[in-house]
Amino acid sequence: MKNQGHVLVVGDGMAGEQGPGKVIPVTERRYYSLIDKVYDLRNLFEAWKEVKRNKGAAGIDRVTISRFEANLERYLKMLHERLRAGTYTPPPVRRVYIDKADGSKRPLGIPTVADRVVQQAVRRVLTPIFEAVFLPCSHGFRKGFSTRSAIVMVEEYRRQGFRWVVDVDFKAYFDTLDHEVLMAKVKEKVTDGSILRLIRSWLTAGVMSDGNLTYQTTGTPQGGVISPLLANIYLHSLDLALTKWGYKVVRYADDLVVLCQTQNKAKTELGLLKQLAEGELRLTLHPEKTRITRFYNGFDFLGFTFKRQHRVARRRALDKFKEKVRELTPRQTHLTVREVIAQLNPVIRGWGNYFKMGHMKGRFESLDQWIRMRIRSLVLKRKAHRSRVASSVLPNRRLADLGLVSLLTL
Repeated sequence: MKNQGHVLVVGDGMAGEQGPGKVIPVTERRYYSLIDKVYDLRNLFEAWKEVKRNKGAAGIDRVTISRFEANLERYLKMLHERLRAGTYTPPPVRRVYIDKADGSKRPLGIPTVADRVVQQAVRRVLTPIFEAVFLPCSHGFRKGFSTRSAIVMVEEYRRQGFRWVVDVDFKAYFDTLDHEVLMAKVKEKVTDGSILRLIRSWLTAGVMSDGNLTYQTTGTPQGGVISPLLANIYLHSLDLALTKWGYKVVRYADDLVVLCQTQNKAKTELGLLKQLAEGELRLTLHPEKTRITRFYNGFDFLGFTFKRQHRVARRRALDKFKEKVRELTPRQTHLTVREVIAQLNPVIRGWGNYFKMGHMKGRFESLDQWIRMRIRSLVLKRKAHRSRVASSVLPNRRLADLGLVSLLTL
């Protein structure tokens, strides 16, 4: 039960407790005994359901979601027993790479399905504890928060007159988190040795890539179920400090902007931020991407370019979308037009539903025309109707009848 920043303790082995019903501030609570809640079979089963719902590939043991489910009772009982005995050790993660918008590759670590269940079980226990202290300026990977809520908050601060922006970029954030700093921040709320050993074991489990096993001394593997929560815990003290100093903070994971009313305040904030980040947090601010700007000049945040009173998809996001459409509409393909459209529609919906909260009407209209042109060109190439007007081959109405989604009508 919560009441104006306080929690009613009901006698569950929490620090500072002097009997059921004692009310203490949430910031004073520390949790000594939690591992029994983690290995509870009901919690493991709920964790499994979340892992199944999120899908994902197999880890280094090659056990898939379907294979795990086929032996679900045996796997969950095994995890229950090992966690209770304190003998559970996570295997290394499998390294894969995904394309980033700038053309580079982002490394992801894929834990085994069993380890994802354990991480999810721990996350389910720890999340309510830290959610009680996280601030509303933190929007990443939290229930009730999203990129949309972060963007709405930025716009609200702009309307309130906070026109100067400190655009913050942490250099290799997920790869450089200091393990000792992170563990100390977890210990501020959780002192259960079994939980702490699990978290440290995930940080040091190692990465398997092309048959080579390596170990990291810093960072948290992107792709782990527990990683987003740990990343938010790590930057919570920064949220607290900047907010206490009176700055308007909007953060989504490691994407951060701080809004100020004057240029001088922005300069002061940047100095304080640099001191805190490179001191207590042992992070490095990117020297070129971290800058002071203002809405008049524009800045990028969460895929959008904010400029003056407008918000549009940033150029990189637009280019990536068009590249994907080109991949799905080659001039030569064995697929029918209906099949091409079926592959296109999820891409159009996903991109459009995200960016429709921007000022995108004109851009959506031109993109719709361009996508229709790509499909018509495919038909013209296949049927050698080069002498015919493209729109007469597949008029807009016919494309709509075939199911083509329009960005303008999402």
